[in-house]
Amino acid sequence: MLIAFSIAPSGAYPDGVGDSVGDVVAEAVRVVRESGLPNETTAMFTTIEAQTWEEGMDVVRRAVEAVQARAPRVSLVLKADIRPGHTGQLAAKVERVEEALRRGASGGGEAAGAG
Repeated sequence: MLIAFSIAPSGAYPDGVGDSVGDVVAEAVRVVRESGLPNETTAMFTTIEAQTWEEGMDVVRRAVEAVQARAPRVSLVLKADIRPGHTGQLAAKVERVEEALRRGASGGGEAAGAG
């Protein structure tokens, strides 16, 4: 199962964060990386690959709590690809799209990023 999520702090920050939220978001990313799950962080989302709901949502919960410790309000956006029995999809989905691009495939019926 792939879980892509974005956590953003909002509100008045007790520690004077101001306009830059990078340090606060880094706390969430630290939780993800320390989890040991395969993961990838991009400009807008962090994606993890978990074997179970419990495993994946525990990491998301702890990442939210890390941000919540520094901000009075937290926004969470989450998207999941639930496909039991499949592993290694964090890289494989991207590779399928790259392969289609190399072949010059067009038309398709898949949503962007849903390879």
